[in-house]
Amino acid sequence: MTKPLPEFDLSGFTPYRLAVAAEKTSEALARQYRERFGISIPEWRVLVHLAQPLDGRGTVSVRDIEARVAMEKSKVSRAASRLEAAGYIEKAADAGDRRLVRLALTGKGHALMAELLPLARAYQAELERRLGDTLADFEAGLDRLLDTLPRDL
Repeated sequence: MTKPLPEFDLSGFTPYRLAVAAEKTSEALARQYRERFGISIPEWRVLVHLAQPLDGRGTVSVRDIEARVAMEKSKVSRAASRLEAAGYIEKAADAGDRRLVRLALTGKGHALMAELLPLARAYQAELERRLGDTLADFEAGLDRLLDTLPRDL
């Protein structure tokens, strides 16, 4: 005889709900940029990080993107290769560490982001409208989770 399983409410399980919310919100925006510009979610994530490099040099390493968006290195590398083939980014070896690949927007990539970023800002505004009075608490909760979760997950 099989032992009964403990009670469990999946609909109230926070990791599950976060995953579903993240997937749905990401996919809703992705539908827009996929239709207009033909890019995928991983490609968007690479491009948006290149639009806001943190090093002041205008470049971002594959390793930096992988760490900032919790995306596997292979996905970042494949997205970068597709973006390079399309002429949106260029790759170069890091001067200090030849094993590190640095990425930068090309002129064509910059023009693409000039169209994509307003689309993303409009989507953000729509999410803020939907959350209404709960936005500040929601943002504070996300910040707390992100600040207290292990960085290597």
